Amino acid sequence: MLEFALGLVALVVGAELLVRGASKLALSFGISSLVVGLTVVAFGTSAPEMAVSVQSSWSGRVDIALGNVVGSNIFNVLVILGLSALVTPLVVHQQVIRQEVPVMIGVSLLLWALTLDGGISRWEGILLAALVVGYTVLLIRQSRRETAAVQAEVEAEYQEAFDGPPQGWDSHWGAQALLILAGLALLVAGAQWLVEAAVGFARQFGVSELIIGLTIVAAGTSLPEVATSVMAAIRGERDIAVGNVVGSNIFNILAVLGFSASVAPADLAVAPAMLAFDLPIMVAVAVACLPVFFTGARVNRGEGALFLALYAAYTLYLILHATGHDALDTFGAAMTFVLPLVAVTLLILAWRHWRAPGGPGA
Repeated sequence: MLEFALGLVALVVGAELLVRGASKLALSFGISSLVVGLTVVAFGTSAPEMAVSVQSSWSGRVDIALGNVVGSNIFNVLVILGLSALVTPLVVHQQVIRQEVPVMIGVSLLLWALTLDGGISRWEGILLAALVVGYTVLLIRQSRRETAAVQAEVEAEYQEAFDGPPQGWDSHWGAQALLILAGLALLVAGAQWLVEAAVGFARQFGVSELIIGLTIVAAGTSLPEVATSVMAAIRGERDIAVGNVVGSNIFNILAVLGFSASVAPADLAVAPAMLAFDLPIMVAVAVACLPVFFTGARVNRGEGALFLALYAAYTLYLILHATGHDALDTFGAAMTFVLPLVAVTLLILAWRHWRAPGGPGA
């Protein structure tokens, strides 16, 4: 338990140091706050997932590596957006609706397709890693085409949320470089401790490493996203809370799994249980964002509560499945009716908004 706690603390502190150092170093060299926010901040909060999954893949703990990414993506949308929306209804930027959410859905479907043969090969990992490079280049080019007014507005949001331009003791590039190195060192150490503790949990409680990866490890490595998005919601920032989650999910699939598969000594084998249940849930959660965001371009408190309830149901199913509880069949049958009902409701809401006077399809 102590090793798990130390690993979690090291991951969170390491991610904070890495994001702080990289953001301020980029600003010191004249890179715009907009580009920093879309790349360093969003991707930096996924650094714990990267450290844990790469470490797990390298050591042959494939279930933890895959479970961490898939579980984190489910957790990010259902829990982080749910909590943030309960704090205050979230307004969603049109670019997130038109581009980032479709990209998140697309890469989720791509991952599902790549795993249908039972694994992710090294070449498929290289493909995913190449796609994240292309996506980052696209974001940078788009930011340069933004009007001065829009760029100034978004830069002001990111500066307020992430401490503004470089100042204070860490305003010098040398201190910023040290922050980055310290952050990376803590991430590597924290990942090793967390993976070893997760394996210990799995053996002690008699559950699979996949379940541990999907739940405890996924929630733990998502703490930077929790802190960033909830604080952004409390401060009233327009769309940082949503953009951070969507950007992190894209990065988790393309970069985290891409690099994990690239460095793994063998193909990343996908457990049949993940292929049959968890990956479809991850895709469904990504798809659910589109009608929720689309209806009024906001996530209200009711939708936030719905997200949290869905995650509670998902976690309960994993627990019942892991323990072989007698209630599993009854709960599974109930969810067979509830989940399609939720999906149909979201689609109806999206259709009504589309056909409403003044809506896109009016």
